[in-house]
Amino acid sequence: MSNFQTAYYKSPIGTIKIMGADDLIYSIDFTDEIPKSNSNSHEIQNCIFQLDEYFAGKRKAFSINYILNGTDFQKRVWNEMMKIPFGKVFSYKDVAISIGYSKAVRAVGSAVGKNPIIIIIPCHRVVKSDGTIGNYGGGQWRKLWLLDHEGNKIGARRPDS
Repeated sequence: MSNFQTAYYKSPIGTIKIMGADDLIYSIDFTDEIPKSNSNSHEIQNCIFQLDEYFAGKRKAFSINYILNGTDFQKRVWNEMMKIPFGKVFSYKDVAISIGYSKAVRAVGSAVGKNPIIIIIPCHRVVKSDGTIGNYGGGQWRKLWLLDHEGNKIGARRPDS
């Protein structure tokens, strides 16, 4: 594995810090840090290219190489979030049921909140059962922006809910 590298991406909703190496992304998160020089890592540059396309409305799914560091339960939640289609939302309860832990709604909420790869793993697409948006690590305004960007008017649930 190559050396650990960092890049900063200026998105329409704030600066995003991307950490990774030549072949893998380790984390993507919003930051208030002042951007420093960007990495030349192939996978980080690929990630930036795909984020550009997403924010330009030209991309609905991502294909970057990443690694997830977390518990087995967290990884199940994060992998389930990857199945939520662009423009749709699932509730925390929907995700809990989908992974076979129907009573673990709070644990699912905790795992969603610890998502290490924002936007790519679409935690912004997980809302409360009553259709309200719930929390978002980057701030509720960013979650609303992302949902609106994807054409999802809050309350639009997955078809089988």
